[in-house]
Amino acid sequence: MAKLHYTELFYSIQGEGRYMGVPSVFLRTFGCNFRCKKFNRPRNENFDGPNPEVVPIIANLDKYSKFEDLPVISTGCDTYASIYPEFKKFAMKDEPQALADKVVALLPNREWRDEHLVITGGEPLLGWQRFWPDLLAADKMETLKELTFETNGTQELHPEFYDYLEHVWTMNRIGGYDKLTFSVSPKLSISGEKWEDAIKPDIVKQYEEVGTTYLKFVVADRNDVAEAEEAINAYRNAGFRGHVYLMPCGGVIEPYKLNATDVAKLALRKGWRYSDRLQVPLFKNAWGT
Repeated sequence: MAKLHYTELFYSIQGEGRYMGVPSVFLRTFGCNFRCKKFNRPRNENFDGPNPEVVPIIANLDKYSKFEDLPVISTGCDTYASIYPEFKKFAMKDEPQALADKVVALLPNREWRDEHLVITGGEPLLGWQRFWPDLLAADKMETLKELTFETNGTQELHPEFYDYLEHVWTMNRIGGYDKLTFSVSPKLSISGEKWEDAIKPDIVKQYEEVGTTYLKFVVADRNDVAEAEEAINAYRNAGFRGHVYLMPCGGVIEPYKLNATDVAKLALRKGWRYSDRLQVPLFKNAWGT
């Protein structure tokens, strides 16, 4: 049976989006189609290869014996060790039932009550879609009520997985459509990714057919907000009906403090929702939070 490659499995509170503050088990998959290496870096900076802050970490990987020893960085993707192939040696591998046992063992009562499962990354819909039905069908997972995929919104749902979500997940839970969430974080140019690679309205509209779906844009200034508005128009023109959140850029507390209030005010002016990043002020965005 296939094994999932993942870098983190932990119990914490949801720090972002629709379910901020909800106790959740987070499963972070390994691998992503993006690098997002320009977050919190100068807009006019050009470089090839990985985020310059990650380069010396890669060059000195022998210094680190386990994933949790890797430093937290302030630029680029804050989950860099889940996206660069050089860090694959830190990834864990488990079959569905073994992983389900580890997931449930993290719950305070060793059973699902009010807790959610958040499958994140990396990009959890990249290469792993056949794994999720087996995980969700494993022993002790049948009473899970709330499931969120945190995705960049570029990966089309495979027909078999779409069918599972529509006819198995939804049909087996009261209010099943609302119990499945796609938290979509499209990447704007602030990330370093190209519009044509990152903005996929038809794919996000597909998510909305099987679960509650919302957009969450990471922004640092008014230029990002203007670009987000352009993207939102593209999603709306494709038929997307869900909510829109703005969230401040910053994986560590110093740059985060610089723009959180401004981002909240900008969201208010546009009639969008504001998302905090609770893991930053509460836990300093450390691994496992």
